[in-house]
Amino acid sequence: MPNLNQVMIMGNLTRDPELRYTPNNTAVANIGIAVNRKWRNQEGQSQEETTFVDCEAWGRTAEVMNEYLRKGRPVYVQGRLRLDQWQDKEGNNRSKLKVVVENFQFLDSRGGEGADEASRPPAGRSSNPPAQAPGLAPAEVGADQPHQAVNEQDIPF
Repeated sequence: MPNLNQVMIMGNLTRDPELRYTPNNTAVANIGIAVNRKWRNQEGQSQEETTFVDCEAWGRTAEVMNEYLRKGRPVYVQGRLRLDQWQDKEGNNRSKLKVVVENFQFLDSRGGEGADEASRPPAGRSSNPPAQAPGLAPAEVGADQPHQAVNEQDIPF
C-alpha cells in the first residue's frame, strides 16, 4: 500500500526559534507556528480558531531559520509528521505530533516600508547575509570570515 507523509502549513511564529546542537554538532531548531482558520457559522457569525503546531528543523535549515525568523513573522513550512513518544516522570505514556521541516519560505519582505518588528532583521545582524562568491575558494573571498558553501535554498530572499 502506498504511503504519504507530507505537511504544508502557513502561519505566524509563536516564539523565537530555539536553536541547540546535538553532541555530534548537528543544529536543531524548534519553532511554534500558529495557523488561523476563519469561517461563518450557520447564523452567519464570523468564527475563528487557532491551531498551534510545533515544528523541528535540522542542519543548515535550522541555522537559517534561527538567524532570520522571529516571533510573529509569517512563514510557509513543508515537512512531514513525526510522532514522539516517551514516559513522563510518573511513568505515564506520552506522545506528541511534530512537523519535521524539510523546506520553508518567508512570506513577508524583510524590513520593507511599513514592516513590523517581526519582519526586520535582528539587531546587530546584517540584512544581507555573507555568501561565498561562485568559483572562489574561501581564502580568496576573505580570510577573516569563516565561509560555508551556500545553496540556492539557503538564501532567504
